[in-house]
Amino acid sequence: MPARSPYTGASRKLVLAFDVGTTFSGVSYGILDPGQIPEIKGVTRFPAQEQVGGDSKIPTIIYYDQNGAVRAVGAEALKEGLDDMVDDEAWTKAEWFKLHLRPTSDESASVTHKIPPLPKNKTVLDVFADFLSYLYKCARTYIHETHANGPDLWASFQNRIEFVLTHPNGWEGAQQAKMRSAAVRAGLVPDTREGRSRVHFVTEGEASLHFCIQSGLTIEAMKNGQGVLIVDAGGGTIDVSAYGQTGNTTGLSFQEIASPQCYFQGSIFVTNHARTFFEDLLGGSKFAEDVDHITNCFDKTTKLRFRNSGEPQYVKFGGARDKDLTLGIRSGQLKLDGHDVAKFFEPSITCIVDCILEQRKVASKKIASVFLVGGFAASDWLFTQLQASLEVIGVNFCRPDSHVNKAVADGGVSFYIDHFVTARVAKYSYGIEVGIPYDIWDAEHKSRRFSVYQAPNGVNHIPAAFDIVLPKVVQNAHSYVTAFTAAHPAIMQDTQVSETREFRQQYHQLRATFDSLPDEIQVDILCYRGLSPKPRWTDVDSGEFLCHTVIGQRAGDHRNYYCLDFEIILNFGLTELTAQICWKEDGQEYRSPAEVVYDHDVVHASQSA
Repeated sequence: MPARSPYTGASRKLVLAFDVGTTFSGVSYGILDPGQIPEIKGVTRFPAQEQVGGDSKIPTIIYYDQNGAVRAVGAEALKEGLDDMVDDEAWTKAEWFKLHLRPTSDESASVTHKIPPLPKNKTVLDVFADFLSYLYKCARTYIHETHANGPDLWASFQNRIEFVLTHPNGWEGAQQAKMRSAAVRAGLVPDTREGRSRVHFVTEGEASLHFCIQSGLTIEAMKNGQGVLIVDAGGGTIDVSAYGQTGNTTGLSFQEIASPQCYFQGSIFVTNHARTFFEDLLGGSKFAEDVDHITNCFDKTTKLRFRNSGEPQYVKFGGARDKDLTLGIRSGQLKLDGHDVAKFFEPSITCIVDCILEQRKVASKKIASVFLVGGFAASDWLFTQLQASLEVIGVNFCRPDSHVNKAVADGGVSFYIDHFVTARVAKYSYGIEVGIPYDIWDAEHKSRRFSVYQAPNGVNHIPAAFDIVLPKVVQNAHSYVTAFTAAHPAIMQDTQVSETREFRQQYHQLRATFDSLPDEIQVDILCYRGLSPKPRWTDVDSGEFLCHTVIGQRAGDHRNYYCLDFEIILNFGLTELTAQICWKEDGQEYRSPAEVVYDHDVVHASQSA
């Protein structure tokens, strides 16, 4: 474990990391005292929790009554006798609600029917906020009760609590904005610029890397300049991230070496495959009405202890009178062929293996080690099958021997304190739609000659050109020598973005008269998600563009026409995209303050100078 430096801040601060998982959630924290070396601790005691220990997590479940009030959360939602109250008072359950935040995509749409609907009259922000509020209260109570003078200690933090919210690799700015809104609604921070700035985000993959670093797992694996893969196998998603150590001599520093990936193949989908099997097996029998209960029993017992496909597996769901030998049911126990159970896991295993192979192919460093973390990593069957598949190709595959299901929460605190990752990969290309001078020698320009227009400066232009500010990929990038790169000499490598690097491009708007000058400049920053490495036109593959709107006040003039000169600045090295408008007056550079506002998956970045 690398040595951590003393905290250099001027006043005491608390860092709370919330890992809101699809099926289970956890909280970790760190108290930052000036001059003291911070320690990462976990909240290991929650209301109604039977087992208390270092790996404590609670179910991500909320029950609401008919009036929409919260009645039971976490472990409280599973306590004995609650089922009668749920039935008698018609409570509704919210579970797997995190997946309702997911970005829109073809893969995302394919799992929609597998996700339980939200309670009536509740939005995902409502439920997420209620759950964050509960985790916050649990953390406060835990610190009150476990630290000397706990209430006084908590009071000393005042408005100096920094919140870290973790999310899957595939979540983007729109999802981060919704999570921040939920944090405000939950009362974690006030709805001010200062308050919102105390909410930070980190991907589950990057948080898991920090956990592995603190566990001492990655240092040896990265010797000789090799990279590592972190596979965070959770309840809803599989997050795969590739990292390499940089040559920083001042301390540990890492960078992404391939674009992080996210797949909807977590452990809940193993359970969904089992449910489909039970529905087919028991349909038309008297046990058809027990499918939900049998699936729940499988999820809590059989799935967790499954280790051998050559042995029969059993799901205990009823009593001695529950019997149907033709269905394999005896004394309330359903007998399953081990090979059938193995098939429930196959899609997840295949997904992980394929992604690992692809990441090794495109990464800018050779990857020889893979670490498996997350709640799903506790499955011995998942681990042994992945290990068998990867060892034959020379990949060192392992999982931490400590509590893998708290990796993300602990890693979230480490992300804030240690800040190991200094460069990340741009997942998409960002730019703006512009009009460009018409070139009669360009074939594509000639094909668009009917759209030519004359700008106020008298030059013929054509519209709908895509000018890239931040590219997703760079061509002919250096990569380690493999058969793949030898066969593809012009391999394209993802753009690595350091935290301090700015991508900027100069633009201007032309107006024929002074009266037509706008009071403010509005520019749509487009995010291109398609397959082309260098898209030229916004009306080709147009469905792959999403819009970010930047607004800034600026004015200028010229002799025969009026010109507004400005620059667009993008920074994507941190975990959130920032955009600014920049201009110069009398040699002095000015920038608009940056605040990005998202509306669903379409971005409206509203900024005023």
